[in-house]
Amino acid sequence: MIRLGIIGTNWITDRFLDAALQTKQYTVGAVYSRTTEKAKAFAEKYDCDVTYTDMEGFSQSKAFDAVYIASPTALHAEQAIMCLQGKKHVLVEKPMASNQREVQAMIEAAKTNNVTLMEAMKTTHVPNFEQLKEMFDAIAPIRRIVGNFCQYSSRYDRYKEGEILNAFKPDLSNGSLMDIGVYTIYPIVQLFGAPKRVEAAAHMLASGVDGAGTVLLDYGDFQADLMFSKITNSGLASEVQGENGSIVIKKWSDMLGLTLIDKEGNESDISVDQRTNSMYYEADHFAALIKAGEIESNVNRFEVSLQTMDVLDTARAKIGLVFPSDKK
Repeated sequence: MIRLGIIGTNWITDRFLDAALQTKQYTVGAVYSRTTEKAKAFAEKYDCDVTYTDMEGFSQSKAFDAVYIASPTALHAEQAIMCLQGKKHVLVEKPMASNQREVQAMIEAAKTNNVTLMEAMKTTHVPNFEQLKEMFDAIAPIRRIVGNFCQYSSRYDRYKEGEILNAFKPDLSNGSLMDIGVYTIYPIVQLFGAPKRVEAAAHMLASGVDGAGTVLLDYGDFQADLMFSKITNSGLASEVQGENGSIVIKKWSDMLGLTLIDKEGNESDISVDQRTNSMYYEADHFAALIKAGEIESNVNRFEVSLQTMDVLDTARAKIGLVFPSDKK
């Protein structure tokens, strides 16, 4: 069994652990939080009695083998590098870090210490992502991709009342591009590599982050129009358009609801079965990497993380979004 250390005691960690425990390859070995109360309360849910409020002590702990990091993005690089230097395998939530420089430093730390490092982008691991790729030939050549992920944040109501929570603080490297937009960008880069050109526009909030935005990835033969938001919901599907048909994706982040539409307008459901908790597949893959002694995933490759972060850095420059991490 792989003993997991946990950084980040929010809902996404509960969801990840639900998936990880389903694989029957993990136990919870230790929990880190800034406060003892939060660390102990979270650890108790998973029958864990080892907690830390000190990152240095946590990173050197003998109570776990690998760590799942779900803290604010601005903390990812520092925490991941400390754990990598402590010979811990690291699965770090998307986006991997605040900028490409930090991602490169994390990769070098993984290589130097001969431990696994992977960005926790679940979308590229689900069975329907593989199905989508396999159906490209049926609609080729591809001419346009529309990726849509707009999800109204419950924290936005409190923001409008004057309370600025973590989701809308530039000091934590947050905003709709980083928190939501990365879901639309990463799978495109994983499929097609780095784009030739990046354009971006956004609605900026007074707190200093973007509430909603659009990114255009130009690949020459086709373009990817990507929409994301934390201040609106959307009922629109995503779509891959080809000269010989299109594939509609009802929910992009989980690749749910795939429909093939041919040139005559005939529709067919091409979805395959996948688990309700879509994080299962990334957790299972991460365990396999550790057991095989692999430093890098063959799916969520280092190159993909670097290229995705380059797109995010470029898009942020276009919309004027600067993080404190950029100035270090």
